[in-house]
Amino acid sequence: MMKEMSVSASKASLVLFLCQMISALDVPLDSKLLEELSQPPTITQQSPKDYIVDPRENIVIQCEAKGKPPPSFSWTRNGTHFDIDKDAQVTMKPNSGTLVINIMNGGKAEAYEGVYQCTARNERGAAISNNIVIRPSRSPLWTKEKLEPNHVREGDSLVLHCRPPVGLPPPIIFWMDNAFQRLPQSERVSQGLNGDLYFSNVQPEDTREDYICYARFNHTQTIQQKQPISVKVFSTKPVTERQPVLLTPTGSTSTKVELRGNVLLLECIAAGLPTPVIRWIKEGGELPANRTFFENFKKTLKIIDVSEADSGNYKCIARNILGSAHHVISVTVKAAPYWITAPRNLVLSPGEDGTLICRANGNPKPNISWLANGVPIAIAPEDPSRKVDGDTIIFSHVQERSSAVYQCNASNEYGYLLANAFVNVLAEPPRILTPANKLYQVIADSPALLDCAYFGSPKPEIEWFKGVKGSILRGNEYVFHDNGTLEIPVAQKDSTGTYTCVARNALGKIQNEVQLEVKDPTMIIKQPEYKVIQRYGQVSFECIIKHDSTLSPTIIWLKDNDELPDDERFLVGKDNLTIMNVTDKDDGTYTCIVNTTLDSVSASAVLTVVAAPPTPAIIYARPNPPFDLELTGQLERSVELSWIPGDENNSPITNFVIEYEDGLHEPGVWHYQTEVPGTQTTVQLKLSPYVNYSFRVIAVNEIGRSQPSEPSEQYLTKSANPDENPSNVQGIGSEPDNLVITWESLKGFQSNGPGLQYKVSWRQKDVDDEWTSVIVANVSKYIVSGTPTFVPYEIKVQALNDLGYAPEPSEVIGHSGEDLPMVAPGNVQVHVINSTLAKVHWDTVPLKTVRGHLQGYKVYYWKVQNLSRRSRRHVEKKILTFRGNKTFGMLPGLEPYSSYKLNVRVVNGKGEGPASPDKVFKTPEGVPSSPSFLRITNPTLDSLTLEWGSPTHPNGVLTSYILKFQPINNTHELGPLVEIRIPANESSLILKNLNYSTRYKFYFNAQTSVGSGSQITEEAITIMDEADILHPAIGAGKAMASRQVDIATQGWFIGLMCAVALLILILLIVCFIRRNKGGKYPVKEKEDAHADPEIQPMKEDDGTFGEYSDAEDHKPLKKGSRTPSDRTVKKEDSDDSLVDYGEGVNGQFNEDGSFIGQYSGKKEKEPAEGNESSEAPSPVNAMNSFV
Repeated sequence: MMKEMSVSASKASLVLFLCQMISALDVPLDSKLLEELSQPPTITQQSPKDYIVDPRENIVIQCEAKGKPPPSFSWTRNGTHFDIDKDAQVTMKPNSGTLVINIMNGGKAEAYEGVYQCTARNERGAAISNNIVIRPSRSPLWTKEKLEPNHVREGDSLVLHCRPPVGLPPPIIFWMDNAFQRLPQSERVSQGLNGDLYFSNVQPEDTREDYICYARFNHTQTIQQKQPISVKVFSTKPVTERQPVLLTPTGSTSTKVELRGNVLLLECIAAGLPTPVIRWIKEGGELPANRTFFENFKKTLKIIDVSEADSGNYKCIARNILGSAHHVISVTVKAAPYWITAPRNLVLSPGEDGTLICRANGNPKPNISWLANGVPIAIAPEDPSRKVDGDTIIFSHVQERSSAVYQCNASNEYGYLLANAFVNVLAEPPRILTPANKLYQVIADSPALLDCAYFGSPKPEIEWFKGVKGSILRGNEYVFHDNGTLEIPVAQKDSTGTYTCVARNALGKIQNEVQLEVKDPTMIIKQPEYKVIQRYGQVSFECIIKHDSTLSPTIIWLKDNDELPDDERFLVGKDNLTIMNVTDKDDGTYTCIVNTTLDSVSASAVLTVVAAPPTPAIIYARPNPPFDLELTGQLERSVELSWIPGDENNSPITNFVIEYEDGLHEPGVWHYQTEVPGTQTTVQLKLSPYVNYSFRVIAVNEIGRSQPSEPSEQYLTKSANPDENPSNVQGIGSEPDNLVITWESLKGFQSNGPGLQYKVSWRQKDVDDEWTSVIVANVSKYIVSGTPTFVPYEIKVQALNDLGYAPEPSEVIGHSGEDLPMVAPGNVQVHVINSTLAKVHWDTVPLKTVRGHLQGYKVYYWKVQNLSRRSRRHVEKKILTFRGNKTFGMLPGLEPYSSYKLNVRVVNGKGEGPASPDKVFKTPEGVPSSPSFLRITNPTLDSLTLEWGSPTHPNGVLTSYILKFQPINNTHELGPLVEIRIPANESSLILKNLNYSTRYKFYFNAQTSVGSGSQITEEAITIMDEADILHPAIGAGKAMASRQVDIATQGWFIGLMCAVALLILILLIVCFIRRNKGGKYPVKEKEDAHADPEIQPMKEDDGTFGEYSDAEDHKPLKKGSRTPSDRTVKKEDSDDSLVDYGEGVNGQFNEDGSFIGQYSGKKEKEPAEGNESSEAPSPVNAMNSFV
């Protein structure tokens, strides 16, 4: 029968259903009338389609309905009649269809599972409810399982599975610990939609034995607990970082189907270290604004109220510093049926026609089926007035027996809709529901609404009369509403009287009289005024009113929009308010409100309380507006305006501004006319014809402008011929065969009279003798068709009105539409100036072939081939535009030693003409770019290996490479420059016979026949000894340290050092004695001469010590200056260079292989010769320096 059929239950009562009728027949909301009218049943309340009940409580299945006469109820269960009288556990509420199934007294909920449907029936039809599926809720226990501890390495991912029991409805999942505290979640640890707990990477703090998953079944208010899960995280150093991998969903793609109107939830959870960040995009579109939300630390994409437009591919991207992973979810939005037009109740009179429309949509498109009184319409009793046409039932010439309740069922695989709609055929004579002789009172000049609520079937016609025997009311002064109400938009005193409403239909006629009284408005004829009063004084505000004598006004006084203070100092009189013994708190705004039963008016004034009598002060303010404007001496083109100035408010009026309003063309808009000095009160004004003038005057002083005066009387000037013609006349063709003539229309007041038109005239220049003309109105454009291409035209546009033409207009030259140029420039020649610049020449084309305004020439050129590589590449055309009628142009930025092609085209306003034949030219060779790289490898005692790459842009045929190099000493001085020429086909070179332990600077460039290109530079150092060759992994610093340690263990060296230490001690004693005697010694003399605290080096010729300064005795040893006690040297930043050794000062080897490096960070002075020694003369430093 029906496919999961359900009733779209109406929530409204009988009154609401009668208000929803799709008919000209409306039923007023009159309780007495509604009690008398018959109506088919209407379902007003029912249980939900999917009804999950608590198995511990009684089951209540609701079904309420209304109708006249009251309906009776019956039920079906699983498609068959449900006889409730045979089941002692089931009862039906009185005057209702609601079932109560007694579970608490022995019944079992499982026994009453099934599909229920209610039918409400009376003599006019039967309405049915939805199919109500009854299911008891279930909250099963967790299946017991043995859970092994999870041993996880730090940084790895982990998933703790919840797998809750299947309940009805599904449970809510959450994770807690033994103390019933929720486990904290973050971007790293979070719960998935399936209830599992995901760790993107585990940390030592994740170790615990009480990860507990809970399932809460809300329907039965029970919570089930899974056995605790143990997680133990063990550490491994270092922790390996990993790029993201998706934990859920798996694979690269997945699909998701969601129903229209639901919430779409998409989830992506990723593993990785560092913790990945999730981002969502929609391929080929944007995420819907205002409906998109991100949850669970952006791992869940939530889109509410989805529609078919939300279908598509959604990509989640998980990213960390090591990479990214993504997953594409293909979302398809299906739709259960939803209403486009639900059937609505229909109330008809006998013999009338009507329709029931049932339109629904869904995905897939739903099937529509009809039922009559709960029975499929195909097997329902026939009704000759009824015809079913798909989603529509058409009723023709209905009779009272046609009353019935129809059900529309719209269903697809995702659900169904079912709606009841009755057809109620009534035959009722007219009734007027408005009470007889009802009195309406309104205020003059306000609307009056006289009611005539009626009902009848067929729908009665309504007529209104004024007076008992008056004529029928018609005309624009009345508004007749469909509900029978008569509206008088602006009621006047003479609108008072008796009004009669007459309702008639084929079954009868009835009338009713109502009374209208129009009252005078209430007015405050003397309003309260602004007061300034001294403290402790007395003040009074007046509020004198005028009102209709039949109305009783009441006067209320407010202070600051609130009630007056409860204070005996405030005395309220009949038409005034008096305040005695005023204090500071009485400061404020006082309002007089006058109320009657029909209207209300108010007026306010401010009271200011001052401490002492205010000293009169000069108040400067804007002037008061002028008044008493008068027009005299009216002529066709002028009038005299005079006025009386307002109070200047202690600031003299400097000038008057006169403005005018054109009530004929721009009512309500004021324009500047002129201005006159402040001593002048009359002015002669020039006028235009056919303008309805009003004038106003504004006074101006140094403070500002006054308010405008009241407008003067109106003055309508006579019509005349136009004085001027349209401006900005142009003729420009939009197509090759037309001429578009445009102009700026005259303003309204420029027309000088009614019937403004334009005479548009044109002729081809130097061809036509006669003008072609046309007269148009209300436009500012005219298109002339069928013109030759781009020929000049003489054009003029003349204004005219009903009185005649404007003066003869001036002529302008326009052109018909352009077309593309016909020929290409000829005799194209190219002169190559140098390797990057060329000059191109061409001959101009005949102007007739341009067929438009010549805008210039375009040169298209592109590189065909690089002659040095003989390889082709993607052609990228370049364009240069040369404005005007030029015949040459320069082509810059060419690549040397390349083959080019070019062509030239002429350009007009329509576009480009044909291209000239391609011209080929070649650029000569140029100097090459620098070699792509220079690499120096394999250093030995006396050689270095150089490798290089050819120039990126050879710009010709390479002839050779030029290598120049020179040594650099430790003071950055350059030695002699050596130059070597290398064949062009070489890519490496071994330089021999170099000095060992020497830094060299290299300069390298390539050459073509044109010259040398830019050079590339590099520096390198030859090594110190063979140890570096045998042990290349050991840095120069280590080699030096090894040699020092070996020498320091020799007996002769230890003896030498002892002698040096003894000599130093003797020198110290001598210096100390000489200083005590006040004399100078050599060291002091040198300090005075050089002012250098650094120690001087040992003399090489005799082995004696240089003089020293005792100021450095306690200087700390610097980095790298002392050999560690374990005779090892720590590896520095560089293993193959000594440049960085000793805090950035270049070190170098002496000729005997010893290392003389500066260990001091100071670099204020550099010696002229020899090598510096740093640090105070400690024995170890001396040993390291002099070996």
